[in-house]
Amino acid sequence: MGDLFDILMTAGFWAATIRIVSPLIFGTLGELICERAGVLNLGIEGIMTAGAMAGWMWVYQGGDLWTGVMFAAFIGASFGLLHASFTVYLGVSQHVTGIGITLFASSLSYFVYRMLLPSATTPPKIEPFQSVAIPFLVDIPVIGPALFNQSPLTYLALLSVPVVWYVLYRTPIGLAVRMAGENPMAVEAQGIDVLAVRTGAVMAGSALMAVGGAFITMSWFDAFYFGMINGRGWICVALVIFASWRPQKALLGALLFAGLEAMQVRAQQKAGAVIPYQFFLMLPYVLSIVAMVVMARRARYPQALLVPFRRGERH
Repeated sequence: MGDLFDILMTAGFWAATIRIVSPLIFGTLGELICERAGVLNLGIEGIMTAGAMAGWMWVYQGGDLWTGVMFAAFIGASFGLLHASFTVYLGVSQHVTGIGITLFASSLSYFVYRMLLPSATTPPKIEPFQSVAIPFLVDIPVIGPALFNQSPLTYLALLSVPVVWYVLYRTPIGLAVRMAGENPMAVEAQGIDVLAVRTGAVMAGSALMAVGGAFITMSWFDAFYFGMINGRGWICVALVIFASWRPQKALLGALLFAGLEAMQVRAQQKAGAVIPYQFFLMLPYVLSIVAMVVMARRARYPQALLVPFRRGERH
């Protein structure tokens, strides 16, 4: 317990937690927006991969960092439009389409990477976002260096939580999105195009997912390599359930997983060779699954989630 307390009281642990949580926030909020509108987006893993490659490649080819983030978001929104074309307008299975988007986006990203850099034997590097210290706040013990000396994309991720909450719960657009996932017939009765609302939500959510992928290559690391998303998209899907489809709880769930991830690295160092390192690698995922199962028993999911909408039909 003493070692655990020592880890928790170090700025390095909390800095790593905030760094790990940033792409999870983008991905979880993106998936949450899609599902709030009634569309399950299992393309998230591939969309994050595409965002990671697109943003990094933009900068590697001479573009600036913020334009690279915008390009990644555009690529994510494009895959979101493709997903919505099949699931929203054609009513195709959201599960099958999502898996197809993941396979397509991931494979296309690797193909484009190899086409543009055919002779690269090691991942080329870029100059990523640098940490920006916030005066005075960075001097707060432990929390200051961890929270207020981060990448601009980390600040954007943290800011996106209250922004998404406000849009969903305090604006007419947010109300339309939520009702499209709860009672789309009521939305249609108000003269609002349910298909357009769902498509817009999927595109916006997919753009956020892609920015989460871009964070990894443009802020966390400085290169793109195959498999670097490493299941984070699937974790985001689980975090949405854990959060009961609420942005503020999504932040808490993402922090829990990120904290466990940061903890396992330090626990490996403390344990040495006594306990196999694979045990620590699986620990964040096992505990996250347990937490998700416990929370899911009480979660109230959007009533029209996974239900295709067709104008004039009553379910």
